[in-house]
Amino acid sequence: MLGMIVRFLVSAVVLLLVSYLVPGLKVAGFTGALIAAVVIAVLGYVVELAFGREKITRMSRGIVGFLVSAVVIYVSQFIVPGSITVTIWGALLASLVIGIVDSFVPTELR
Repeated sequence: MLGMIVRFLVSAVVLLLVSYLVPGLKVAGFTGALIAAVVIAVLGYVVELAFGREKITRMSRGIVGFLVSAVVIYVSQFIVPGSITVTIWGALLASLVIGIVDSFVPTELR
């Protein structure tokens, strides 16, 4: 349970940092980042269930995982309006930057 809490806190911090770096992505403070992190995690889990975890995990993502991450980030703004606002280009750039950051600061439990 503690590991899951740490994962969401790290994910929220990464999302906040990425929102400062990426044009077209805005997060409404740390609370908004936490809510967005939870929604993104849930949407990501649903996508993994639908397509299979081995096809879109961080380690074997490739272009499919990159695009799925961008779609998940983009769709999350409609689930929690006000917490996150993102354009299509912002979602693509955020997916790229989060992928790079995630390779140094893992936000997924192993």
